[in-house]
Amino acid sequence: MRAAVFHGQGDVRVETVADPVCGPGRLLLDVAAVGICGTDAHEYRSGPHMFPINTPHPVSGHVGPMIPGHELAGVVREVGAGVSGFAPGDLVVSGAGISCGQCVQCRRGRTNLCTSYSTIGLQRHGALAELVAVPADICVNVEGTGLTPDAAALAQPMAIAVHAMRRGRLTEGDEVVILGAGGIGAFLTFAACQTAATVAVFDLDAERLEIAGDLGATHTGRIGGVDPAAALEEWGIEPTVVYEVSGTVAGLRSALSLKTAGARIVLVGLQGADYSLEARRFSLEEQELIGTNAHVCGADLPEAVRLLALREQGWEDVAPRALSLDDLVGEGLKPLAEGRSTRIKTLIDPRAARSRPTRMHAAETVVEVSR
Repeated sequence: MRAAVFHGQGDVRVETVADPVCGPGRLLLDVAAVGICGTDAHEYRSGPHMFPINTPHPVSGHVGPMIPGHELAGVVREVGAGVSGFAPGDLVVSGAGISCGQCVQCRRGRTNLCTSYSTIGLQRHGALAELVAVPADICVNVEGTGLTPDAAALAQPMAIAVHAMRRGRLTEGDEVVILGAGGIGAFLTFAACQTAATVAVFDLDAERLEIAGDLGATHTGRIGGVDPAAALEEWGIEPTVVYEVSGTVAGLRSALSLKTAGARIVLVGLQGADYSLEARRFSLEEQELIGTNAHVCGADLPEAVRLLALREQGWEDVAPRALSLDDLVGEGLKPLAEGRSTRIKTLIDPRAARSRPTRMHAAETVVEVSR
């Protein structure tokens, strides 16, 4: 099969590699669409960081060149021994993260914190290829949901957003602030708007803010043009839950500047530097600083599928293009790594001969699974 293979910093090649084997408990998928994200771009720009290229991963055992791709949807080609609930031809999504099911965190239902965790496309071969083999127990069958393969490929990042939203213990009465309307921020906006009546979104990019409005945000503000604290005061919003999604020091500073007593501040974006906190304030104002990481597959992935199917107009505004493998680097990874990508999400179609518009409505969908 053809696959994109990461060899090292700035070195991703499209190669012919051996087909994966299905195996017991697994599904062999014809990959329909794969999303790339900031993690993939970070690895391309300056990695390997998470990819086990030079040292064997302690859980997966993988070492050496690796196929990335952890946001995936595919059509079942083969069902492994011991698997039920799936049949050849079914469209499925995968959560990508593999947990042991036995450690204390797994027993508590927090599989994303498993002590023996690994992820397809991060620590073992992923889905930027024509075929991928995945554990069936981290897959959801999306037949009958109305989702196209392109829309289904958004399920994993939507699940990250769902988990982040739930970490904030969001309720109908909360007044929400989201700082950053990129990949996860856009999905978090849609998810939060299904629960809270007031959702204010801030970002540097006017086009992303327009999309945030289409996703349901009640208020939007362009950072640089407005000060978030001043804008919230003008709008009469006293935030009870603040999601910092940008992963920047400026975003964190803005989140901490919204001094509402009792607020829950959820750190979604990964900070790259240390930051000094005024810890005394958290005690006096009973604020909470909450971390969030990945998603709990069994709980968050099915909800992500439900939310994706809920948006009648589809997701072309969020993910307008599906690139071919040959365009992955030049039109996908490089622009993302250099901060000049114009798309909130970029999808890859490993079986496409050329890049194409995404297909978010069932009537326009054509899935090629033959070889």
